[in-house]
Formats: sequence, C-alpha cells, structure tokens
Amino acid sequence: MKIYMTVAFLVLSGAANAQQISRQLALEVRSACEADVQKLCNGVQPGGGKLMQCLQQNASSVSKTCSARLMEIKAARQSN
Repeated sequence: MKIYMTVAFLVLSGAANAQQISRQLALEVRSACEADVQKLCNGVQPGGGKLMQCLQQNASSVSKTCSARLMEIKAARQSN
C-alpha cells in the first residue's frame, strides 16, 4: 500500500487542495494502477518520482484504466 500512496502523492504534488483529496485520489490511483505497478514496476523503490517515471517509460504497456485515470488527474491539476 505504501507504493500506491507514494504514486498518489506524486500525482497530487503541487495541487492546492492535495491534503483534502489525497486519500480519495490515492485510493482511485491504487485501484486503477495496482496491477500495472506490480507488473511493470516491480522492484522499483518509491520516492523521487521513480514509480511515475516507470509508468511513463512503460506507457505503451500501461492499462487503459490506469492511463485514463492518471490523465484525468493530470488534467485536473493543470486546471487548478
């Protein structure tokens, strides 16, 4: 679970209200990307954006569900 919380934190960093919504988004990211992180990024130590970098490097293999959720979050952050 620590890995997924780290992914969510990295996705949310810089968001004005990250403290208020971080738990909800962490759960959503975990749900959408859990299998991808385990499959594509197994052994990657969280921190410093390493998991996000791993997912980006493997973008062609990331599930549509995970990719779509991460894009939604990115778009939401950019609109703030």
